[in-house]
Amino acid sequence: MKGCFRFAMMSRHRPDRMGEVSRVKITKVEIRPMRSEGNLKAFCSVVFDDVFIVHSVKIIQGKEDLFVAMPSREGRNGEFRDTAHPIDNRFRIELERTVLDKYYEIVGETRHALAAEIPTEDVTFRA
Repeated sequence: MKGCFRFAMMSRHRPDRMGEVSRVKITKVEIRPMRSEGNLKAFCSVVFDDVFIVHSVKIIQGKEDLFVAMPSREGRNGEFRDTAHPIDNRFRIELERTVLDKYYEIVGETRHALAAEIPTEDVTFRA
């Protein structure tokens, strides 16, 4: 655990060569729309800084709007907990905006496509 804490402290807001604080950038988002009309609209994979990927991000229809749900697993008490998630609120907002923008772009392009042409399974990300 000590090693994990040290890594988190070292990697957090490192100055770059110009003395500015570097931030994690979302470099790619892959969207896989679902064919069914349920609340789960799509699975996504998100790449950060071209070196780290998070699979099983979900786009879900809420009561009023779509929202992004991070990958999670069920605990012993039956509650679901995120396995990966932003800890910075500004970055959380940026992530949700970027993922939803890409979703609307894909859905807009594939809305008239045949259902068989739209990949839907949560598959391994292809670079």
